[in-house]
Parts: sequence; C-alpha cells; structure tokens
Amino acid sequence: MRLPARRLLPVTALTAASALLTGCFSGADSAAGGGEGKRVRVAMMNPPRSGLSPLSDDAFKLSRWSTAETLVKLDADGDAVPALATEWQQSGRTWTFEIRDGVTFHDGTKLDAEAVVRALATAAGASPKPRILDGVELTAKAEDSDTVTVTTADEDPLVPQRLSSPQLSILAAKAYSGKTVNPVGAGTGPFELTKVNGTSSATLDRYDDYWGGKAKSPGIDVKFVPDGTARAAALRSGEADIVEAVPVSQAALLDEDLVTEVPMPRTNTLYLNTEKGVFKDAGLRAAAREAIDAESIVKGVYEGRADVAEGLLGPALPWAAELRSDVKRTSTAAKPNGRTVTIGTFTDRAELPEVAATLQQQLQKAGFKVKLDVREYANIESDALAGEFDAFILSRATVLDSGDPAAYLYSDFASDGSFNIAQLADPTVDAALKTAAGTGTGEARRKAVIAAEAAVLATDAAVPMLHERVIQGDAAGVVAAAHDPRERELVTADTYVK
Repeated sequence: MRLPARRLLPVTALTAASALLTGCFSGADSAAGGGEGKRVRVAMMNPPRSGLSPLSDDAFKLSRWSTAETLVKLDADGDAVPALATEWQQSGRTWTFEIRDGVTFHDGTKLDAEAVVRALATAAGASPKPRILDGVELTAKAEDSDTVTVTTADEDPLVPQRLSSPQLSILAAKAYSGKTVNPVGAGTGPFELTKVNGTSSATLDRYDDYWGGKAKSPGIDVKFVPDGTARAAALRSGEADIVEAVPVSQAALLDEDLVTEVPMPRTNTLYLNTEKGVFKDAGLRAAAREAIDAESIVKGVYEGRADVAEGLLGPALPWAAELRSDVKRTSTAAKPNGRTVTIGTFTDRAELPEVAATLQQQLQKAGFKVKLDVREYANIESDALAGEFDAFILSRATVLDSGDPAAYLYSDFASDGSFNIAQLADPTVDAALKTAAGTGTGEARRKAVIAAEAAVLATDAAVPMLHERVIQGDAAGVVAAAHDPRERELVTADTYVK
C-alpha cells in the first residue's frame, strides 16, 4: 500500500530545487527518437569524498557507473561469479585466479597479472585499508602473465567475495601515483571516466573496446545533488533520467510508475558509545533501547517505506530471520535521572535529521536530556569515529563490500574494527566475530553470523531501528537501469534512454 504524501512541494521550492540542476546536463545529447543515441543523465546523492579514489567509499560510484571493475562479481545470492577473473581455486591459504584475456584499460594498456598485483598491493598497503580488508593480511603475486595467486595470513573462505568489493577495483598503472589513486581514464568497464568537476559533476563516455561488448548508451552525465528535494525535482522536470536515493517524503509525490522500491541490506542503527560518557553504563544503554519506538519512526518518518528491525540484518537477507532467536541480555534498564546525552547524525540522508528529532522526543520521555548535533557527513564522520558523541545515528549498509555480513560486523563491532563508532571492546563479541569470519561459506557460516549478531545485540552497543529500501527514480524513457540492493550497479552496458 502506498501512503499519501505528508506534504506537497510548493511551486517556489520546486523551481529553486530545479535550478540547482539547470545547465548541469546541458551538454547531454538530446537526440529524439527511440534509438540508443541519448546520454544517461544521473543525479547522485553523495558527492565524492576522496577524489573518487577506489580505496574509499567513492569506489561504489565507479562501480555504479560501470567504469571500474573487479576480479569477481556477486550474483543475486551473494555467490562469487567471474568478472576480470574467469576462474579460481583454493589451496589452503592461497587462492589462484586466472585473468581474463582480451581486456584493455581505458588508456589502451593491457590487463595482465602485474596490473592485478599492483592494484591489490596498493589496497593492502593503504592506510587506512579498504574496510573489506579489515583484519586481513593479503599478498598478491603474479605467477605468469595471466595467473595471480592471493595469499592470506589465515585461511580465508571469503577471498573471492572480498575481491568483488569495488574498493578492490583493478585500474591501469597510470592511476597509481604516490599515495593517491586517480581513476580517470584508467578503468576497464563499458564507460570511461573522462572528466571530474570536483564535487559537482562527472562525465563518462562509452569505451568502444570494452571486452564485454559495446554499451548501448554513448555516455553518462553525472550531477552530485545532496539535496533530496532537488533530486526528486530533477526527475519530475525531466532534467535527470535516473535519480538515486529518492527521499521517502518525495517518493509519494512522483508518478508511482517512475519509482522502484527494493529491500536493501541497509540498517538505520543507533550506535551507543560504550567507552565513555553516559552510555558506558550498560544499564543506561538498556534504558535507551527500551525507550525507542521503531515502529513510530517507520510510520512517521519513512511513511511506511521501510521495515522495522528485528536485528542488525534485515529482509534483504531472508535467512537471517529464519535463523535468529531471542537475544539474551545481561543488563537491565537503569533510570536515566535526567542524564544529558548528545546524539550525532548527518544531513546527507534526508530522513536522518527527522529520525534524530523523533529519538530526541522518545529518549526525553524516558528521562534523558538530549542534545542533537546534525551536520553534513563529510564534516561529522571523523568525530563519530573518534567517539565524540554519546550516540550516533547511522544508515549503514550491512553487506556492501563482500556480499557477506561478517565483514560489516567486524568493521563496526570488533575491538580493532575500522568503523567502530560504538567504541566496543568486548571479548565475547570479538570471539564470535572471529568464529564467523573463519567459518566456510554456506549454512554453517550463516549460523555463525547470526551468533555474532546476537553477541553484539546483547551488549546494547547498537540499537537497530529499521531496514531501508532502495527508492530509485527512473524516467519513462529509461531502459534497463539496474535496481541493485547492494548499490553496486546503476547504469550498465545495457542501460539506455529511448
């Protein structure tokens, strides 16, 4: 059921939002007719944070534009399938990958084993490492021109899945200079990144020598539009063909035929600082958990376009609900007695400030005093990771990197995890995470992952509230845009505009 809009967008706001995009797609091919001559105009939510370096979250932009590729891809079930590597096999701690023949980078140089080793060695030696390599010591070696061996310090059943992460994309030699990685003109995909205008726009042109066959569209014109109202307005006004992350407040204002919703492995979670401050007290963490009414947030903020969380892993992973049992918590709720807490979150996802305001009311009703600190993500991430908040609201992808949630759980909740906003250091959690990481793929691994989730939830270091859905806008003339719950694909070689 589609709920009615909470509010209508005034004409003045629509005009102002549209103005943000005026001219940004002016160079796009506007050829009429039903062929494949139009460029695809895309409005993206987050601007680049690291100059489009594949070692950062910007890698997922490169993947969504089909410009940078990895050795392995994931199918719908999260299993590894060939990409730049055609086959692989494991022998203890070492995996051997055969590199695809006939692949060239966008600068005309040839993909070979040395290029793969260069890319993987750069990622493994980066500081910080790409989060898919959290806790993983990895070395790569060229055995011959088209064979690469990848060896890990410990036997790792997930090496192929790890190598599917866009953060481990394989780029041409020219991309690597010192400590920076520049993807312009250096990928292997059907579209070549030809121009980046800071944090405002990017241009990609079709690469006609693509190993997988010529793309159907001549190119992609990207505009970075953090304002969700402006993105939705661009779809309504015809200034964009594909709009990612349509805010729920705007989705109901669009023609429902232009909107696609897909359950996604993304959880809106309240992380509680376990190291210092009010929530170092487990009893007060329990009090915060009990005070939160997630259902009212789903109905009031998300207009029903989300799913109430039962755990950290949601309906995009249906096996999680089948395996999950009740969490055994050891702490009982303590009385807040007017203790003051500061909650941080960011504006880049339009719903989060409203979630923060709702949580403020719920926690104050339970006896806390609550201050909010809301900024753009680029300006707040470092403080969140440094533990500067009592609590932090995060919209977090749970299988973004490997297709397997163990990497996300390790990154966010291990003592040495690179994204440990909760500052959690719990031996029981660490042991459960280690077990999950070392268990072979299949049912046994899924059970170990759910056991690790239960260990995290028992600490009340994180309170999962809801699971989001991909809400994507596609103009009527768009053909074969990807609707990917993992947010790895958007414009593919098959995508074009009529």
